[in-house]
Amino acid sequence: MSAVPADVASRGFERLMPTYARADLVVVRGEGSQVWDADGRAYLDFGGGIAVVSLGHLHPVPLAAAREQLERLWHASNLYRTQPAERLASLLSDRFGGAQAFFCNSGAESVEAALKYARKATGRFGVVALEGGFHGRTCGALSVTGQSAKREPFVPLVPGVRFVEPNDIGALVAAVDDEVGLILLEPILGEGGVIPLENEFVEAAAALPPLLGFDEVQTGIGRTGSFFAFEQLGVRPDLVTLAKGLANGLPIGALLVGDAAAGSFAPGDHGSTFGGNPVSCAAACAVVGMIDDELLDGVRARSAELMTALQGLPGIVSLRGRGLLIGIEVRASAADVVAAAAKHGLLVLTAGEHIVRLAPPLTVSADEVDEAIDVLVRILC
Repeated sequence: MSAVPADVASRGFERLMPTYARADLVVVRGEGSQVWDADGRAYLDFGGGIAVVSLGHLHPVPLAAAREQLERLWHASNLYRTQPAERLASLLSDRFGGAQAFFCNSGAESVEAALKYARKATGRFGVVALEGGFHGRTCGALSVTGQSAKREPFVPLVPGVRFVEPNDIGALVAAVDDEVGLILLEPILGEGGVIPLENEFVEAAAALPPLLGFDEVQTGIGRTGSFFAFEQLGVRPDLVTLAKGLANGLPIGALLVGDAAAGSFAPGDHGSTFGGNPVSCAAACAVVGMIDDELLDGVRARSAELMTALQGLPGIVSLRGRGLLIGIEVRASAADVVAAAAKHGLLVLTAGEHIVRLAPPLTVSADEVDEAIDVLVRILC
């Protein structure tokens, strides 16, 4: 395939809406935990496409599944049944312990589905969400995002949302009244600073009358060392939203409704033209099949290696997270750390002004973890 002329690429960049603060880095290829730029330089990808490329770039198993499906059927209307969507729904139900699935294209869409489902199921429009939480940028998802800087330019948004501080049980209980139909939580606040919820807080939420929804768009599909993050919290929610790592980079989102809460949506209540796309679902089936005990053991082992090596470095204030979703609170500007790491061939993320976020592929090797540690030690000491 011939290279795109530099002037054409430049014009294309100028024609993109400036909705992202993009680094001056053109990624052209990926394999495993590495990506390459247009000049052929390799980078160790510890952002994973923002926790999306769960099995690493170009993993042969979802690649083969997607390729096989591409050669059979790209798309079919949801007015008809397809085998990949039904197979994926069954696999996710088994992992959840009994659930129905609605498929869409993104995390924000899965949250929108959850908001509508809770309102239909309970007849109540109120939602309790967390300060600092992030659930997406569509109007409904933005309404339950506890970050005023993102919400304020677009008010008025969907009414009836109350925000409480993470892990404040008293505030949570006080916020719930007869108008609230849903409590929506990220098990670990991702964009909000990689803040894990405490078991006692989650148990208190589960004991309250509203439906309990977990946004596992970032924490699900093995990211925290278990298939769902809620498995480590001793609580099974009524609703779970998924996306990001579910199809290893192909667009997909999902709302799971546990069997005990199922039955409120009827034909016509919700939909998504591309939801349940056969190619994305085929890749997702392959990903779900790969999240086994051996892989999860590796996630926990690599997490421990990172935490142990980074603990106590002079430039680090604190470490937090679970599995391969790790937040590093740094004394410097997180953006400066990200830029310095890229110069050394390591791609990492931010999650706040002083929070550096690590979300590498779940298949990252011990040697690659050591390489990343070497770069971070060089920068933070």
